[in-house]
Amino acid sequence: MRALFALLSGGLFGAGLFVSGMTDTRKVQGWLDLFGDWDPTLAFVLGGAILPMAIAWRLTEGRRPALGGVFPPKPELRIDPSLVGGSALFGIGWGLAGLCPGPAMASLSYGGVGGVVFLAAMVVGMLLAVPLRARLAAMPRPA
Repeated sequence: MRALFALLSGGLFGAGLFVSGMTDTRKVQGWLDLFGDWDPTLAFVLGGAILPMAIAWRLTEGRRPALGGVFPPKPELRIDPSLVGGSALFGIGWGLAGLCPGPAMASLSYGGVGGVVFLAAMVVGMLLAVPLRARLAAMPRPA
C-alpha cells in the first residue's frame, strides 16, 4: 500500500512540476535572470509550495503518518557554513542547468540527454558529499 501511495504522490508531484513549468529550463533560467528577460511566473509556483508546507508542518505536530513511520523533523533554524555552502552550490547548479533535483527526475520522462547528464552529475555530487564533509570536518580550524 505504501508503494502505491508513493507512486501516486510521485506522479502527482511530477505532473505538478511539468504543468507549472519547473521542468522547462528556459522558464527557470528566465526566473533567475533578474536583470534581463525576467519571467516572474515561477513566484506563484514557489509561493504555492511554501504555503501548503507551512500548514503541513502545523498539522503533523504530534501525529504519525497513516501508513506508518514518522514524519521528518522540521529543519533547524540555525544558519551555518554547511547550509550557506550547500545553498550556494544548489543555486549555482540551478542557474547553470535550469533544473533542480525534482524537475530533473520529472524531465527524464520525456527524453533528452541533458537531463540524464544533469541527473548523473547530481548523483555523483551526492555520493561525494559525505566523504568530502567528513574530510572538511577533520581539517584543523584556524585559530
